[in-house]
Amino acid sequence: MPGIIGKKIGMTSLFTADGKYTPVTLIQAGPCVVTQVKTVENDGYAAVQIGYGDKKLKRVTKAEAGHYQKANTAPKKKVAEFDVEGVSYSLGDTVDATLFEEGEFVDVVGTSKGKGFQGVVKRHNFAGVGGQTHGQHNRARHPGSIGACSWPSRVFKGMRMAGRMGGNRVKIQNLTVLRIIAERNLIVVSGSVPGARNSYVLIEK
Repeated sequence: MPGIIGKKIGMTSLFTADGKYTPVTLIQAGPCVVTQVKTVENDGYAAVQIGYGDKKLKRVTKAEAGHYQKANTAPKKKVAEFDVEGVSYSLGDTVDATLFEEGEFVDVVGTSKGKGFQGVVKRHNFAGVGGQTHGQHNRARHPGSIGACSWPSRVFKGMRMAGRMGGNRVKIQNLTVLRIIAERNLIVVSGSVPGARNSYVLIEK
């Protein structure tokens, strides 16, 4: 399996074997259940769909309930699909934190925290117009000019302005798996992971 669904628990820090004080993120990786196996013959490509986190039966449609019933499992809160080549899985198989090994590198995909409507200083790291001299008044964090007048008589597409910030899909690559706590399905990865606490993430090998 090239990846797994997890939940971000939070951040802490620890000392590595060589004595470095390292910030780390705890992720509950699984257990995930195989809810669908896609084949080249039936679907045109080979993939495995896995689900994580049980959901009440009354909160799903009859079509979804039947889908999970085929795998003989409860409805899932989060579902993801991973491409697989040459690896066979069956409906109802379980994937957990033992998929990973200490010392290997993983990529983590999550949804960044939403910041709402933000100005150019916070959103694009603008320095602002400047100090309070030369007749400046109430424009320290303003964007400044956004284009010329007679030509091109318009604002170019892609101009960096204020707007909605955060809430995007973000992938952090090459995080090191420092520890695996198999009995609790926890993995400890170096550095930070996008998203709030208890948000779902995808861990890719």
